[in-house]
Amino acid sequence: MNGLDLRPLSIGDILDRTFSLYRRHFLLFVGIAGIPQLLVLIFSLGQTFFSWSTTDILTGTRNIGIGILVLIVYLVIAVVAYLFSQGGTILAISDLYLGRTTTIAESLRNISGDLWYLLGVTILSGLAIFGALILLIVPGIYVACRLLVCVPAALIEKRSPREALSRSFGLTKGFAGRAFVILVLSVVMTYAAQLLLAIPAAAALALQAGGPGMIRFWMAVTQVGTSLASILVTPILLIATAVFYFDLRVRKEGFDLQFMMDPNAAQGVPRSSDIPSIL
Repeated sequence: MNGLDLRPLSIGDILDRTFSLYRRHFLLFVGIAGIPQLLVLIFSLGQTFFSWSTTDILTGTRNIGIGILVLIVYLVIAVVAYLFSQGGTILAISDLYLGRTTTIAESLRNISGDLWYLLGVTILSGLAIFGALILLIVPGIYVACRLLVCVPAALIEKRSPREALSRSFGLTKGFAGRAFVILVLSVVMTYAAQLLLAIPAAAALALQAGGPGMIRFWMAVTQVGTSLASILVTPILLIATAVFYFDLRVRKEGFDLQFMMDPNAAQGVPRSSDIPSIL
């Protein structure tokens, strides 16, 4: 399989290549994003249809304790699903970009050994963005733009979380504006998908017409719509992020020439330890 041509891209080229990859490999990306998210959806639907009544949930310390436990379990499942979806998509893009074949199962399997590193990158970048947001909104957005390619750097170059953040800052220097365009596109598409797939059901839920049975039904429809919107839109941001990452390496490091001489040039030095460092 031939890889994509490695050359400097304009922001228009990045977006065009993003949607082209998404269309050509739609089932692959939806599968990678959808299978982990399906577990989250099943858990959510189980809560909706098999939980106690609203009155029971709101009364009694026992039910409150069980509710907290259920919330913790849900958060763990959601975080793991997010990591598999994010990491699997990035690795799939890397394979396709460099002319290798891949499958849904292979992409998800390959990310399983890197979950702790990916979790470290996610936590560390989140703390950095949150810290900047405390100061002002603009610095927070700027830091988010500079850290946009930290996940590809961690997974493709096999870098520790701290190294991945530093690497992202180095690669995006002078290109924060392009990262901002990608983030804005992601926000717009996410809200558009939610507006189309989830908000109508949420509005019906707010009206609470038809009693408890209908309330549960509209809650379930809202959950399905929200999950579907996430499954359809999330891969687009991740594809754009990976394309942007490779474009930065082509521009700043001559990665196109490196790859011609050494097809394994995509990877960096091995990680320094088996335990992720997030400090």
